Amino acid sequence: MNKCFRTLTLYFTHLIPGVFLLIAITNPAYAQANAVETFIEFRNPDGLIKSLKPTELNTLARQKTLKVFEVHEGRERQYKVYPAQAIFDLMFGSSWRTADEIIFTCQDGYQPSIPVAKFLTYDAYLAVASADNKPFTLSNALQNHEVVALGPAYLIWDNLKSPALLDEGASDMPYQIASIELASFAARFPEMLPPAGASTETRRGFLHFRKYCMACHTINGHGGGKAPELNYPVSVTEYFKPGYLEQWIDNPASLRYNTTMPALAAAIPEREKVIAEIIAYLTAMRDVKRMRPAGNSKQ
Repeated sequence: MNKCFRTLTLYFTHLIPGVFLLIAITNPAYAQANAVETFIEFRNPDGLIKSLKPTELNTLARQKTLKVFEVHEGRERQYKVYPAQAIFDLMFGSSWRTADEIIFTCQDGYQPSIPVAKFLTYDAYLAVASADNKPFTLSNALQNHEVVALGPAYLIWDNLKSPALLDEGASDMPYQIASIELASFAARFPEMLPPAGASTETRRGFLHFRKYCMACHTINGHGGGKAPELNYPVSVTEYFKPGYLEQWIDNPASLRYNTTMPALAAAIPEREKVIAEIIAYLTAMRDVKRMRPAGNSKQ
């Protein structure tokens, strides 16, 4: 009997770690949520200021619980958060309030550049945990209900206090934040600027692209790294058939089954006009391919 018991004990001792390893491999959100704690870097144009663990944010500001409408899931949720303004004041000094942009770089390549003016107008927070002590993850309904880990930090807005924020969808709500950088947009992303003499429609399209698209996509190598480059070496407007690019922005799932690209937020005012202006910007940029090929690329 003792020999049989020891045999079973050894069996399960070796089996259980393998089960957890299998879960981690097949469920990236589980693996990330249970990974070794990572750091959040704070940067300005001169370089790195400081790296902090999410738990160290409590040395900068007081933690609170905030209820928001979670646009990724279409329901209300509560998070443990720190006020963004208080964090920025201590990390960047008061000068951040007269700066241009704050760039958030995420572990998955998402990289939104958010105007400082928005942080001065609305209440933003860095969430570090779910308020109910459940895993710090969400099921992203905007991307086929993909379950994603939210840490090290997740930028959320008090959209119950300011419902106008709901019109913007999830464009300025990055999760898996690894770096927060104070920057000038023109200095940081010069190759994305529209050509000189661009039309009013093109310039408006550029502003829409900045807000809704560049966090995932690059233009001439500048922008987010989560989704494909759209201009170099061939513009997306050059290989999409007429009408299909508009349909792709409007409803990606109507053209590609199981795509993770979300549709442009339905609540955006004058949405059809916004899509047309984004395409005008992309069309203008196909004649401004500024990015140099990598050193090992064929000429």
